[in-house]
Amino acid sequence: MNYFELFELPVSTTINRQLLAKKYFELQKKFHPDFYTQASDWEQQEALEKTSELNNAFKVLKDPDATLQYLLKIKQVLTEEEKYPLPADFLMEVMELNENLTDSSAAAIEQFEQQLHAGVATIINNYDDASVTSAQLLQLKEYYYKKKYLQRILERLDG
Repeated sequence: MNYFELFELPVSTTINRQLLAKKYFELQKKFHPDFYTQASDWEQQEALEKTSELNNAFKVLKDPDATLQYLLKIKQVLTEEEKYPLPADFLMEVMELNENLTDSSAAAIEQFEQQLHAGVATIINNYDDASVTSAQLLQLKEYYYKKKYLQRILERLDG
């Protein structure tokens, strides 16, 4: 069972946060270990495992970047520790940003990130799991890696 199924949500790049929270609290009430103190050891362990899974799923689905990453993984487009080759033109633009890094660079990087998002906004906003194409998933994958790259630069600015 994937995280979307766990919360009875459609597989999507955007999650209804109110519905997610509602489902989370419903499931927490149902599986919270405190309600299993009189149950068998096996049932107590199951409740602990289910609660842990719920917490992990909730953490992922409430974060748009983590949701995108998770969706790409369950679609088998993204793998752990993958070395994704970013396009040379993107790397050149980022290198320019990197060379001129100042305290005010964050705004330029965020603007660049918004431009990247604009390129995939239609796919993200209108995601339909039944009709998404491989090409669209690959566009989302490239966007994910580009955004991740830019976020590392922003983290360096903050650090």
